[in-house]
Amino acid sequence: MDRMTTSTASHWLASATVDPAVHALRPDYRALLITAEGLRPGPSDELSEKWLSAAETEARERFGDGPVEEHPHLAAWREAFRGFGAKPQRTRPSAEALLRRAGAGLPRVDRLTDLYNAISVGHVIPLGGEDLDHYTGAARLVRATGDEAFETTASGEPAVEHPAPGEVVWRDDAGVTCRRWNWRQCTRTRLTHTTTRAMFVLDALGPMDDAALTAAGDRLSEALAESSPGVVIASRLVN
Repeated sequence: MDRMTTSTASHWLASATVDPAVHALRPDYRALLITAEGLRPGPSDELSEKWLSAAETEARERFGDGPVEEHPHLAAWREAFRGFGAKPQRTRPSAEALLRRAGAGLPRVDRLTDLYNAISVGHVIPLGGEDLDHYTGAARLVRATGDEAFETTASGEPAVEHPAPGEVVWRDDAGVTCRRWNWRQCTRTRLTHTTTRAMFVLDALGPMDDAALTAAGDRLSEALAESSPGVVIASRLVN
């Protein structure tokens, strides 16, 4: 992407699409996309610890030792995964995977990832972040042909995988950026200690209404503004 301004952020957000084949699978799906420029990246710190600790406490109070997958939004995501052939007990929706770890402690990754993980857990919503400086072209959610490249690591070494035909994936012009809707991000566009421009995807299905989705986005924007004073944020609801 070119250097982002308010107008280019709006243009880029407007170019994002959800393929009709995905909507045919889940007509209730909506994506809230948020771009942020002027981020302050780096390792986990006091501020990201504050947000993660609060999310852990909230999750423990909400779920206790109960099965997190019975939460209506997570149950809907399990159903969506089954709809394109994934087995959610093996490849869990991202929010469920995080919530299962909240009791013992969420991972501390870096300050930006920690912040969006805290919002994901607090609002029970799949949420991912991408480095826009490594993004190529428009973001689109599609059902894969199986030929697309997905850059990852295997045994600590760079590797390229391919999604299964029909799998729901986020992609750009260079390949798949996130497999199985929100299960695993590629290495090419993941957030790092040098990320200053990012795009965040908040995934919602029927049990989460637009008001709750917007509230999650507002909370993420609040966290980003606290961690990166002066950050410029834009958003778009794709439905």
